[in-house]
This record gives sequence, structure tokens and C-alpha cells, in this order.
Amino acid sequence: MKNRNTLISILLVSILLCGGNHLFAEQAESKDDGVIWHDASQLTLEGKGWSDTESPYDRLPVKARDIVREEIWNLSKHSAGVRIRFTSDAKFIRVRWTLIKEALDLPHMPATGVSGIDLYAREESGEWRFVANGRPTGQSNEAEFKLIPNAEHALYLPLYNGVQQVEMGAYKTRTFQKSEPSADERRKLIVFYGTSITQGACASRPGMASTAIVGRKLDVPIINLGFSGNGRMDPEMAELLGELDPAVFVLDCLWNMTPEMIPERVEPFVAILREHRPETPIVLVEDSNFLDKPTKDGDILRDIYEKLKVQGDENLHLLPNTGMLGSDTEGTVDGVHLNDLGMMRQALSFEAFLKPILEAGGSDAK
Repeated sequence: MKNRNTLISILLVSILLCGGNHLFAEQAESKDDGVIWHDASQLTLEGKGWSDTESPYDRLPVKARDIVREEIWNLSKHSAGVRIRFTSDAKFIRVRWTLIKEALDLPHMPATGVSGIDLYAREESGEWRFVANGRPTGQSNEAEFKLIPNAEHALYLPLYNGVQQVEMGAYKTRTFQKSEPSADERRKLIVFYGTSITQGACASRPGMASTAIVGRKLDVPIINLGFSGNGRMDPEMAELLGELDPAVFVLDCLWNMTPEMIPERVEPFVAILREHRPETPIVLVEDSNFLDKPTKDGDILRDIYEKLKVQGDENLHLLPNTGMLGSDTEGTVDGVHLNDLGMMRQALSFEAFLKPILEAGGSDAK
């Protein structure tokens, strides 16, 4: 019996050493000190409206510093909505990212969403699937991810922090390539402008922001211009948005506006956009409500929408808040900011509303 057990042990070791060589090789490839680091900004940066930014991962152009309010400029340093698209023949990669702020989290939002990174991979079906989250531990961070070799991947950057630098490392001769959006994707670019909810509060990780989910569901590039507490339809922001040429503008600002501000700012904001983009569809969004009820601010916005429609704006749309967060009151962290459940529900509402607009190429969906 003793000899038999010894023989079995030898056979098991042989199987592990031979059949497991592939696994051991992958681990060696991942851990070897011969990792070569690459500047991720040289890959495809999606989610930026302007290229002339102070940092590769900023959301507003350099000139905006002297145009917008200081609060907006500071928030534009947050990398919300920016993702890096690439392919690689590596089995494992490492990612190093350096944050601009020491504070990694918020009282109502985890560090994984505020300062973390998310990796997604495109499956053969064309759908994007979550791979893993990179958890921050300080201003300088490193995480390791297992890739699907030669598949397209997308790395989402932090929602409520900015990044000074992002590097991708692969073993020795492994390479990275840009992964550009297709022509059809680029034609369907969507610009979201809004509040903290638009920016991503309070998703548990960057890929769970509703705007990011919409991008994956519709398979189109998204520019996230959400500015926490500062989505107030400033005319300066309308001028900046007018420089962009998306398939649709989505304006979701009511949570940052008082009832008095709404009639003062919405119509002029739309008018400025129309000077630059007379035919581009504009979607006005009512304020999300965890009680699933109409709001006073929403009623004011609806009146403005009806007025502008009567005046002949055929490419203006209104997305009601009804059903947006469900009727079970479970979609928020604090009654205002969305949790992951709320983000998914809002994203599905956006997706259903935007899809026919994109398919119609701008004709009225209502």
C-alpha cells in the first residue's frame, strides 16, 4: 500500500508539472521582472471632447481655465468617462496609475469608484464584459489583470479623482496596440452634460456609472461632462459643448438648479447649442427621483420643452423621470445619488430612449 501511495504521488506531481506548464508559464510571465512599461496615453483615449488638454486625461481644453468657473475647471481634472481602448498579445498585464488627490474615497462612495480603475473585455459576441477592478491603496497604485490575448479591452479611469499618469506593463516582447472605435461608433457619439450623478456618484466602480453602461449597451463612445454640484447650464458650458459634434446631446442638470434657475438658463443654453448645432438632437432629462414621482423642477422643464417644440425645434426631446429608478425606492445611496442598482436602471432608461434617436439619425422620437 505504501508503494502504491508513493506511485500515485509521483504521478500527480508529473501531471501537475506537465499538464500545468501553461499555467506556470503564465504566472512566470506575469511576475517576471522583465516587464516593459508603456505610456497608456499613447493608446486610444476615448471619452475626451478635446485633445488640447493640460493632462491627457483631463475633460476640458486648456482655454477653459479662463472661461468656466473655478469649480468646474477643478472637476474637469477628474477622469470620469475616459477609457483606454487597446489590444495586446499578453496574457497578463500590470497597470500603474498615479492619482492627483490623496483622498481615495468619499463618505458615500467607495474608493473603488472614486479612485479605482475597471477593465472590460469585448467578447466574440461583441458585448463588453467586466474583467476586474483595480483597487487604489494610495496616490501611486499598481494592479494586475488577466487578459484575453488579442481581444479588445477597455480600461475605465477614476470617476472622482484624476490621474497624473497611467502605464501598462507587459512581459518582455508582448505588445500593445491602439483599438480605434469603428466609423459607425464614432457617428453615434453621445455627449452627457450634468451633475454629480452624471459624473458617476455613487457607482461602486468606474464601469458602473450610468453613462459608461449606456456606452457599452449601445456600443458607442461617450463623453462624460458631469460636474459634481456644478451642472447649472452656464452659458460658457453651452459654448464649449457647441464645439463638439456628437449624434446627441443629453442635458441632465436639474439636481443642480433651483426652480428659479431653470427658466432663466435652460432656454438660453439650448439656444446657444442651436447656434452651433442647429440639427443635432438635444435630450432634456427630468431629475431622477427615488420615489418615482414627478417633481416641481420636472414640471418647469416640461413647460420649457413644450414651448420650444411649439416654436419649431423638431430635434428637441424630453426624457421623463417616470420609472427611471424603479418604484421600490432602492436605487440611491442617500435619496439623491445613485447606487449601482440605480445606475443600471437609469442606464437602461437612457438606452431605450436614445436608441431610436440614434437609429433615426436625428428625427423626433416622440
